[in-house]
Amino acid sequence: MSFPDIIPALREKMPELRGRLLPNQSLAELTWFRVGGPAQVLFTPEGEGDLAYFLARLPSEIPVIVVGLGSNLIVRDGGVAGVVIRLGRGFSDIRIEPEHRIRAGAAVPDVKVARAAQEASIAGLAFFRGIPGAIGGALRMNAGAYGGETKDVLIEARGVDRAGRVRVFANADMHYTYRHCGAPDDVIFTQALFQGAPGDPAEIAAAMDKITESRELTQPIKSRTGGSTFKNPPGAKAWQLVDAAGCRGFVVGDAQVSEMHCNFLINRGRATAADIETLGETVRARVKAASGIDLEWEIKRIGLAKT
Repeated sequence: MSFPDIIPALREKMPELRGRLLPNQSLAELTWFRVGGPAQVLFTPEGEGDLAYFLARLPSEIPVIVVGLGSNLIVRDGGVAGVVIRLGRGFSDIRIEPEHRIRAGAAVPDVKVARAAQEASIAGLAFFRGIPGAIGGALRMNAGAYGGETKDVLIEARGVDRAGRVRVFANADMHYTYRHCGAPDDVIFTQALFQGAPGDPAEIAAAMDKITESRELTQPIKSRTGGSTFKNPPGAKAWQLVDAAGCRGFVVGDAQVSEMHCNFLINRGRATAADIETLGETVRARVKAASGIDLEWEIKRIGLAKT
């Protein structure tokens, strides 16, 4: 599928824009599943000011979606109309601040925050080692793993709204619940400030190694996957419900429920986005029939189905 090229019209409205605008850019290689169609426009801003300038001048009728490392994402086969924003080098700084704090850009991988904290003798952030994404995604979905969640360590988040205004949100302003953030949907987070505690680097490194070992033993991290597919319902584990419904190893097209961890879906090589999403919906239906529980997607799905 190919979209109309709207970039010349955008550039006319934004003569001072510094970031890259690319038309009909494939998104498949930006996702861990390696599936999906193109973005009508892919924009990589140079920094927060450039992002604010772009959003302030972007016509309101053009939709905007932001993507990060693509670890928790299905891009549908028909692609994404409007503008897809991907934060890059201008959002990748990490700074150690006084009182055991770390400031990180939204494009920084979660694992890099864990490593920076360990090297600075800051405890409390090792759980980020187990989250396969970037800080922007962690802020948006209250990402967590191995006993920790983003809400436990966040002091404040900074972002830009659809009108191009820079906004700062205290932890309480994020209205966090399990895998959910109540900050306005139009805000694109640009950085975060985290609070840690004094710690011993060797002990923190050992905790991170344990997380790494656990992931390698229990999750299909070397496959084309999207991380945890479904949220854990109250009082239950999604993988156990999927397993009890007989879905371990179940296949649709070239997509499969992982044999190793059945809350993970895998692209075995030639799966389409439709294969993966259909597999997920089939699993949801089987779990509903077996247990009466409606599993909720944790993986974000964007774009249009292929016609």
